[in-house]
Amino acid sequence: MREHYLLLTPGPLSTTPSVKAVMLKDWCTWDDTYKHIVQLIRSKLLHLGRASETRYTSVLMQGSGTFGIEATIGTVIPQAGKLLILANGVYGTRIEEIARVLGISYRTLEFAPNQRVDVEQVNAVMEQDTAITHVAFVHCETTTGILNPLEQLVHTIKRHGKIAIVDAMSSFGGLAIEVEKWGIDYLISSSNKCIQGVPGFSFILSKKEELAKCKDNARSLSLDLYDQWQVMDQEEGKWRFTSPTHVVRAFYQALLELEAEGGVERRYARYLENQQTLVRLMEHAGFKAYLPEALQSPIITTFLYPDLEHFTFESMYLFLKEQGYVIYPGKLSDTQVFRIGSIGDVHVEDMVSLCAAILSYATNNGE
Repeated sequence: MREHYLLLTPGPLSTTPSVKAVMLKDWCTWDDTYKHIVQLIRSKLLHLGRASETRYTSVLMQGSGTFGIEATIGTVIPQAGKLLILANGVYGTRIEEIARVLGISYRTLEFAPNQRVDVEQVNAVMEQDTAITHVAFVHCETTTGILNPLEQLVHTIKRHGKIAIVDAMSSFGGLAIEVEKWGIDYLISSSNKCIQGVPGFSFILSKKEELAKCKDNARSLSLDLYDQWQVMDQEEGKWRFTSPTHVVRAFYQALLELEAEGGVERRYARYLENQQTLVRLMEHAGFKAYLPEALQSPIITTFLYPDLEHFTFESMYLFLKEQGYVIYPGKLSDTQVFRIGSIGDVHVEDMVSLCAAILSYATNNGE
């Protein structure tokens, strides 16, 4: 068995030894050296999103990705606003839950988990419902691994003059996204996804002109995105409340390693090779992917339960954990599935050895 298991999930994910190592030092939140690291991170995130520092800003927010989503939804939508939510999985539905809890007027356009968000249907709803002011959707819906048409959706939203909020939690840093060129107003992701840091904060790339309109909008003290931005700008990297210093330093190291790998394009190529190798070898072992290849992202893949007499997800999970691998259960209510991630410090040889273990399990008929 490995010293510790390899995480084959959409995040938290396996990180490099060098990312882990930098967390051995302690940092002071007020110290200029630490604040300088924060400012470097903010600048590098804009560069990754291909957004200029004149028109865009990046804001770091304590907590998981959902904290960043809630901070954005709860801050940028005014009391008289209305949110259109495009959902084809549980993370789109989570945006709906946030809006409901915060008392925000919303409407949900729902699609099947194996169906991309349809641009024409979105256009029709926006033409019919003129009260809509903001539109939110998930780019890579990790319920299944489906990839929604980001550029086309944002184009439609902006053509109607509405504000585009993109949950790019599982895609930013792993897929090329043209934040400024496409006109995205708010993009949210987190430290423990494709940039390959550890959990502890989320970040929001925001159009300055739009965020400047959000003073006193927030429905929360600690999740006030506008105030977080103001303090982070005015005090040059200071967070309003205690920041996860070790996580921040690890994230900076992860950004440097992303650059050293060759940027988003090279990371995407590695993830894609991982995912394609995984599907090919899983099919050889008798497993079928839930989504057709045309809808599939390189981030995480959903597989149908196999036709094995003694198969249970729990038995396979424990078998693989003993071999040093951890995979994900499914999130579909009407289909029995499980999921395997292909991101993080994971390489094609890891996929080969994982699938060899799965083939061994399947050969023994799940016993």
